[in-house]
Amino acid sequence: MALITMHDVCWGFGDPPLLENINFTLEKGERVCLLGRNGVGKSTLLKLVSGRMVPDSGDIWCSQGVTISWLTQGVPEDADGTIFEIVAEGFGETGRALVEYHRLCRDTDTPDQREQQKRGELQHLLDVKEGWTIFQSVETVLSRTGLDPTVLFGGLSAGMKRRTLFARALAQSPDILLLDEPTNHLDIDTILWMQDYIQRHVKTLLFVTHDRSFVSKIANRIMELDRGRLFSYPGNYDTYLKRREADLLSEEKQNTLFDKKLSQEERWIRQGIKARRTRNEGRVRALVKIREAYKSRRKKTGNVRLQLQEAERSGKLVIRAKGVGFSYNSEPLVDDFSFILMRGDKVGIIGPNGAGKTTLLNILLKNISPDTGEVRHGTHIEVAYFDQLRAQLDENKTLVENISEDNDYIVFNGRKRHVISHLKDFLFTPERCRTPVYVLSGGEKNRLLLAKLVTQPANVLVLDEPTNDLDIETLELLEELFLEYQGTVLLVSHDRSFLNNVVTSSLVFEGKGRVIEYAGGYDDWIAQRPKPEERKNATGKNITTPKRKGGSDKPKKLGYNEQRELETLPKRIESLEDEHRKLSDTMSDPLFYKKDKLELTRVKDRFNELTVEIDGAYKRWEELEERFQ
Repeated sequence: MALITMHDVCWGFGDPPLLENINFTLEKGERVCLLGRNGVGKSTLLKLVSGRMVPDSGDIWCSQGVTISWLTQGVPEDADGTIFEIVAEGFGETGRALVEYHRLCRDTDTPDQREQQKRGELQHLLDVKEGWTIFQSVETVLSRTGLDPTVLFGGLSAGMKRRTLFARALAQSPDILLLDEPTNHLDIDTILWMQDYIQRHVKTLLFVTHDRSFVSKIANRIMELDRGRLFSYPGNYDTYLKRREADLLSEEKQNTLFDKKLSQEERWIRQGIKARRTRNEGRVRALVKIREAYKSRRKKTGNVRLQLQEAERSGKLVIRAKGVGFSYNSEPLVDDFSFILMRGDKVGIIGPNGAGKTTLLNILLKNISPDTGEVRHGTHIEVAYFDQLRAQLDENKTLVENISEDNDYIVFNGRKRHVISHLKDFLFTPERCRTPVYVLSGGEKNRLLLAKLVTQPANVLVLDEPTNDLDIETLELLEELFLEYQGTVLLVSHDRSFLNNVVTSSLVFEGKGRVIEYAGGYDDWIAQRPKPEERKNATGKNITTPKRKGGSDKPKKLGYNEQRELETLPKRIESLEDEHRKLSDTMSDPLFYKKDKLELTRVKDRFNELTVEIDGAYKRWEELEERFQ
């Protein structure tokens, strides 16, 4: 069943338009990933689907009664209030009335007559417009997403703000969920949580992302937006890569044949004029059409040309850290950390937001002095630093001014080069080069910072979240650059595929200031890290529980009690869900909120307990089923 249909949709200023003759349908149960280069119109397409924009031409049909929720790429600057209030406001006018009622009840213990009257008006409005059902929906989604409803939104980290806005989109139980770069600014643990949540609870999804691991786990169809056209590839990400490569080769062959035909016809007409022969007017008209088709052909956007400035080779030892410790507000960020970085090493740093990854980088670069221990640098080190906050860019200056302050030329590998020529390698047009930085998108700002980074000779690259907002083609080129680079790389990233493809070892934050080194990238760390049955002693060494008899570490087959548990779990889940549904109906009744406060608390607590129990029962069922098979 098609929930959304687009037919010959066009949108955009100028010729050709940004979106040209777009056709697609979104079926119930599909999880579709929309891919494409930065600036091709992916967010615009999501806005058209959501109804926030209307097309210049063409038709968009939405099935009757279908609800759509959208998680935007950015965080609203005017968002204010608690997490509960931010999520509730997603329900429009009724949600805002609920927020106002919630604030009146929260801020005033003994309301005066005017406030009592206001409360009464809001309560009546909520009774009429099913506001209490919204209240229950908000409570449910906050429980499922593990968010504290009383925490102020403004004080949250960027990752927790994205998680809150994700909950806001989910609260309406939409038929279609739209996500625009949902993993941006999230750490790996939160990305994995979101990935698991979507797999369990979200049926129909249209999303934009450049996180290849996320695409591989979630999508069952890929759509690519390229040169104004939309191409659909059923199947997973690996299938898309193979079919796309075949399509590009086919397009290249067709263009070669077309260009050959055009060249032949151009030679024919020139020879006809020279010999003053009577020309075949039908053939002339056909040539005119071929010329028009050639002019209207939308050429594929070029790739970023990444080159690094050559620098003097560093000494064999680059950085040595010994017994380093650093605390913030009495909390250890780094504890007794020792590490040796050799020339040519490519090291990734992995950890949750706030763990201290950027702090560790600054300690290793000697920008911050450790509380204990020492850091020593080798000889002939020249560092180029990529800052995730982009502090090296002046937002009010143009792109040219950010690359070269007082000169239109730079010296690159000993040769004089115009700044605009250099910026063209990073896909910036001459007109774009004269605009201020603040008008750029996130991906364009990261490309500009890369353009600035490579203008300085370096033998040590230190990059803090360089992959945010970059499209997949640029990420792949960046990977190739690092693989060919003969210098040393220190890299912070939450992009699992990027880490797997680039780094030779990983420094992982494992809690309470412990930073452990593992060989390889993200997947290698997952394979090597201590298993749940392992524990740590005070020195941080692994102590593994004895293997099962016979030395096998494979899971045992189900015992008698576990088989009985597997048999009874479906009935238990059914019983829990039945009780959960009854409490949901009770909480949806406006009269429920006129009951005693203790009774309200008891029912809501039991509702939240049931939500956790049901999730746990499903996980246990999956675990036993897997072992039973």
